[in-house]
Amino acid sequence: MKKEIKIRTVREEDAAGLLDIYRPYVEKTAISFEYDVPSLEEFRNRITKIIKKHPYFVAELEGEVAGYAYTHDFVGRTAYDHSAELTIYLKENVRKMGIGKKLYQALEEISRAQNITNLYACIGYPEKEDEYLTRNSVDFHQHLGYQIVGKFYNCGCKFGRWYHMVWAEKIIGTHGPVPAPVIPFPDLDIEILHKIGIMTSRK
Repeated sequence: MKKEIKIRTVREEDAAGLLDIYRPYVEKTAISFEYDVPSLEEFRNRITKIIKKHPYFVAELEGEVAGYAYTHDFVGRTAYDHSAELTIYLKENVRKMGIGKKLYQALEEISRAQNITNLYACIGYPEKEDEYLTRNSVDFHQHLGYQIVGKFYNCGCKFGRWYHMVWAEKIIGTHGPVPAPVIPFPDLDIEILHKIGIMTSRK
């Protein structure tokens, strides 16, 4: 029997649980290039900063938090406003269950509603797969229609090993001469979230 997956907006009380999901990615993998697990306060501050403009979604599997994903500023210059970078992390035991796909689909729909046209993912990439990093993330993105558009060679060193980094891109909108302004996520009509099937405590 297929388990129910629900997508909702992040809540303040989620921070500790999401940090627990992120922790092994820092401590045991090169999926994250961070060396040190952020403090709860730092992690909470990151969420607060992101949700001022971008969506930050939590996936629940049978009522239990199973992962999270969000978009955030790409590069940070004004000309890049219509582009956003995606980030996703799942619990180690819930991969290949469709959770990542559902989170990305929600982010893509919301990004279109915000008038964002380009989505990007920055992905660690091993010359040869090892116990710290595989090519699963690249495969996941390509399966969802993202194309590899750039590669930085041996730009990250973790666990005494050098890793490449690739950029994956997906165009989700049209590029007119005068693009509509990007709408901050908090300013989106709540009916858009309801239509996509995202649960929220916003009123």
